[in-house]
Amino acid sequence: MKHKRILFITQAAMIAAIYTVMTYFINALGLANGAIQIRISEALTILPAFTPAAVPGLFVGCLLSNTLTGCAIWDILLGSLATLIGAFGTRLLRKRSSLLLPLPPILANTLFVPFILQYVYLAPGGIVYLMLSVGIGEMISCGILGLVLYRVLLPFKNVLFPQQEERPSASGQHV
Repeated sequence: MKHKRILFITQAAMIAAIYTVMTYFINALGLANGAIQIRISEALTILPAFTPAAVPGLFVGCLLSNTLTGCAIWDILLGSLATLIGAFGTRLLRKRSSLLLPLPPILANTLFVPFILQYVYLAPGGIVYLMLSVGIGEMISCGILGLVLYRVLLPFKNVLFPQQEERPSASGQHV
């Protein structure tokens, strides 16, 4: 049981770190935040299909990324919540068609982020425009890049995301 917790925490921490580094990198190119954003780290929202640790890992990664890239507090909180909802939705769809896996993060961010942009940052263009621009960015990062990442990782899923089996102890009880 202890090994499962350590594995879970380690996987979540690694995913959070990778998400943060990727976002920080793309932010240097001006694409992590704003009305036009292609946050390549959102491709990682496909990872809950492989491990439940990705759900909190993505949430923490987004929280850290939004904080480090200078986002407003409402963006830090609500943007991270959108990523959490999307990651949880992907986890729920993990046994369905792989083509459906990117839908929850695309929808969550397309619904949440435009309102953050409009009301927190006073971004021009209106909600419909912002939904279109954010939605297109999410389709690129989650839909295209996320599905490519899924296909690349699928053959290695048992190596990258091992599910530790409970093993019997000397007393015959499962540990």
